[in-house]
Amino acid sequence: MLRISNSVELPDHDIEIHQIRAQGAGGQNVNKVASAVHLRFDIPASSLPAFYQERLMALSDQRITKEGVIVIKAQEHRTLELNKEDALNRLRELIRRAIQQRKTRKPTKPTKGSQRRRVDKKVKKGKTKALRGKVTP
Repeated sequence: MLRISNSVELPDHDIEIHQIRAQGAGGQNVNKVASAVHLRFDIPASSLPAFYQERLMALSDQRITKEGVIVIKAQEHRTLELNKEDALNRLRELIRRAIQQRKTRKPTKPTKGSQRRRVDKKVKKGKTKALRGKVTP
């Protein structure tokens, strides 16, 4: 079970984890040990609440395919267990980020003082530039 919040948990059968060989340089060991992990999570077929599914599908993340499958590849660590844990943590954080409520922006107006300072600064800059004209003898 992957615990997302106090009330939401993901059962193990919703998450597919395959072990693969890690890419890149790593010496002799990388060629014989399948220590990387490919995690696949199908959003529409999962047991997540509908609100969670909608928010995840609306998220613009390169790890989510058009069909709604989250694909996470973990190969940071040398051991399979640590890579599995890393992939599950990344899935948890992705789901938590998707359900966070963002604060609505309240539009504000500039204060009278800031408007006055802005205009005074422009006038001063204009006077400085006016002094840069040609010098008459």
